[in-house]
Amino acid sequence: MRSPLARFIAASGLTNLGDGIALVAWAWLATQLTRDPLLIALVPVALKAPWFVFSLPAGLLIDRMDRRRAILAADLIRVIAYASAAIAVWMALPFDPPPLRGTDQPVVFALIAICAITVGAAEVLRDNAAQTILPALIPEEGLERANGRLWSVEMVMNLFVGTALAGVLIGISLALPFAVNAAAMALAVGLVLCLHGDFRADVSGEPTQDRNWRLELREGIAFLLGQPILRGLALLTGFFNFAFEAMMVTLVLIVQERLQLGPLALSAIMASGAVGGVAAGLVNDRIVTRLGRSRVLQAAMISTFAFPLTVLLSGSGFDALILICAGFLVSEFWGVLWNTVSVSYRQRHIPRRLLGRVNSAYRLFAIGMAPFAMLIAGLLTRGAGDLFGREFALTVPFWLAMATFATITLIYWRFLGRSFETR
Repeated sequence: MRSPLARFIAASGLTNLGDGIALVAWAWLATQLTRDPLLIALVPVALKAPWFVFSLPAGLLIDRMDRRRAILAADLIRVIAYASAAIAVWMALPFDPPPLRGTDQPVVFALIAICAITVGAAEVLRDNAAQTILPALIPEEGLERANGRLWSVEMVMNLFVGTALAGVLIGISLALPFAVNAAAMALAVGLVLCLHGDFRADVSGEPTQDRNWRLELREGIAFLLGQPILRGLALLTGFFNFAFEAMMVTLVLIVQERLQLGPLALSAIMASGAVGGVAAGLVNDRIVTRLGRSRVLQAAMISTFAFPLTVLLSGSGFDALILICAGFLVSEFWGVLWNTVSVSYRQRHIPRRLLGRVNSAYRLFAIGMAPFAMLIAGLLTRGAGDLFGREFALTVPFWLAMATFATITLIYWRFLGRSFETR
């Protein structure tokens, strides 16, 4: 792999392999410690809360340092965190049957939450830096194609290979997925070390210690708020992620309790999303050229209904699993097209010296809502279980997602159709 872009994509593939394994492993581990929806929600909250807390500071750091070094630091931190989680789980096994409320393993639960927070904080720095480094690797006219290749590899490794491997690893030992993650992150560090070039923000050559971080942060936020299209896309993506993360809180319980299936079934759902994402990555530039950016975004907005609708209409067993997989495939196909358009737009229209700060402010809106979604979903599910029974309660986050998608479609449909093609 002599091409810097190829090395970067390979490194991203390895880190996404780890993320895919973790996507199933964190959720499955939580359900082995407790069946309480609120406590189960706290594990993904720990992973996503750093996006709300650290997004803006991460953007400031990225615009003040070599972005390659930021990626290296983040991946090294995740190596340590995943290794620590593997040791903590291995030492605590075997677990007793989990209670419906609370947990019989409070120390293990707390240790896992700390590791999850650490992984989440490092991911904030890594993901923000990764999106700002791509324009330094390729010419501007190649951004859509490069982003498509990058997301195809990420989707394959994350939602296909990673989630499938997670189901197998969990069957061997609950500690094994976290150990494999640590190894994948370590390999990614080696690939990023091989990247050569100038990955600084190029902010006029002024020494970083002489710059006012408050003014720099204000400049990045002001740029985002002053760009109606960027601001609108950030809010829309935030609501999409709000609904998606709410659904993830009880999806693992639906697989276990309604479908009566094991971890490989959850892996299959995630893998179906990878199939849709990879397909989108292969044809994204042609679809965007043929339909136009506005129509692609509108179609992606409509596709968000596919996943929650199939879950709500499904019954139990493998037939239900196939239906849910189909819904997730459709949603992820158009979700990747949404990301292709929105990220390429950001990379083109944000000045390089501001890219880290504006991108982090954007992702504060886009991803920072996720922990609130998870907490709300956990609280609503627990409350609905007391009032209406557990079977209906597990579907409450999916009804919440449907309501969210319907609301933002009504509000933002004309915005996407009217304004986006003007740029």
